[in-house]
Parts: sequence; structure tokens; C-alpha cells
Amino acid sequence: MLKPTLRNRAVSQSVLSQATRSLSTSEASLKTGADEALSKPEKIKYFKVYRWDPEQNQKPYLSTYPVDLNDCGPMILDALIKIKNEQDPTLTFRRSCREGICGSCAMNINGANTLACLAYIEDDTAKATKIYPLPHMYVVKDLVPDMGNFYEQYRSIEPWLQPKEEKEEGQAEFLQTKEDRAKLDGMYECILCACCSTSCPSYWWNADKYLGPAVLMQAYRWIEDSRDGSTAKRLAELDDAFKLYRCHTIMNCTKVCPKHLNPGKAIAQIKKKLAH
Repeated sequence: MLKPTLRNRAVSQSVLSQATRSLSTSEASLKTGADEALSKPEKIKYFKVYRWDPEQNQKPYLSTYPVDLNDCGPMILDALIKIKNEQDPTLTFRRSCREGICGSCAMNINGANTLACLAYIEDDTAKATKIYPLPHMYVVKDLVPDMGNFYEQYRSIEPWLQPKEEKEEGQAEFLQTKEDRAKLDGMYECILCACCSTSCPSYWWNADKYLGPAVLMQAYRWIEDSRDGSTAKRLAELDDAFKLYRCHTIMNCTKVCPKHLNPGKAIAQIKKKLAH
């Protein structure tokens, strides 16, 4: 019984020795990588960020922050997080998934609405990157817009399935053909970031009455759903001079959509259905 115990102990010591050598190699590799990063010359990029605090008796202003691109991730959101962590903890912005899924970090970057997590930092260090909140919306603080009106408009279209009839006993789900399901492509992917709506001049001037591209595309998503039984009601609700027809096909909405959707086309389809 003694020999197997000694043999097992020898094996354990050998494994431990290998693990120690592997750990030492990893530490050396990490140190080398860090040394290489430190040895690179600084690549300073300036970010001019919109700042406004309602608790301070001060007008909005732009604050400039230098960021070393050699020590920062590739996205605008990486730079904002780095600024908040290392330079100014009072900087306020929304973010969540960092994958272009939640829509939280929508903002105006260098004059265009987009998601900070999907926008790459420009390599040109001679030109500062300017970051503002989404345009023509009330600002809560810094880069955080008030989305209350936008969400209330979304709620008004009743964005849930209203089936033609109740489920039968034992029925698990409402089915549809593959062809009918395919009609929803290009609409269900919308993440309600409001980039499209806040790029639309018609929405700028009539946000209290015009529903805007994002909400109208979601309305059409349910109009086009073969499982829904309230198509006529939904169309009647939208048949309004302001809710729908403030759209003048400027197409800014389609141009800026970070998910590459086409709200302008969806709005045109609603008008087409009402015309027929």
C-alpha cells in the first residue's frame, strides 16, 4: 500500500511543477505585453463631450478629454468608459450590453446618430471627436436624453400580439408559415435606440404628434404579422395627418440606423395599405 502512495505523491509533485512553470510563463508573457504597450509612444486623441448638469447653475458646455489610443479599446464607448474611470467620474451616459443589442448608448457622434459601442474611434488624432446626446430631445444629464415621450409613443401602438381568436385547449402557440414569418424580417430586429427618430427633421418639429420612424416601423411590424387580428384597427389608429403623414421621406432614418434597417420603407408600406 505504501508504493502506490509514494508514486501518486511523485505524480502530484510533477503536475504541480508543470503548473508552476506554466503560470510563470503566462506571467512573463503578460509582463512582456504590458511592457510593449508602455514602450509605445502615446497616441493622444481628444474627445469633446457635451456636459450639462441640472443641479449646477451653468449652461451646457463641451469638455475636452485626452485619451491614449494605445491604451484604449477601439470603440467610442471604450473611450467614454476610460474617461469616466480615469479622468472624470461625473461624466454620465447610458450603456449596457456593449454589443449593439440594447440600444442604451445611442448618441450623436461627429454629427451622426449611432451607438457608441458600434462606432469605431477615428485614427486621425489631429481631429477631435465630438460627442453629443441624441438631438432635439430633453436632456436629463450630459449624454443621457429623456426617452419618456419616445416610450410613451411606442406604448400607444399597443406593440403586442392581438390574435384573431383565443387559443384552443392544449394549443401551445400561434403558428404561421415560413413565408409569413419572413415578412417580419427587417423590422423585429429594431432595438428602439431612437437613432432614426431623432435624426428626422419632421420628428424634431412635431415630436408631440408625429410618431416617428422607429415607432411607425414597429407599428407596421404588427400590421404585417399574419397572427394578429387587429390590422384594421391598427391602420385606423395611424390614419392621421400628424401621426403618420408628417413623414416626408427625407430618409435620414434609414441612413443612420445602426442595425441597417429601413424605417422609411415600412412607413411607405403603411401609407400604401391605407391608400388601398
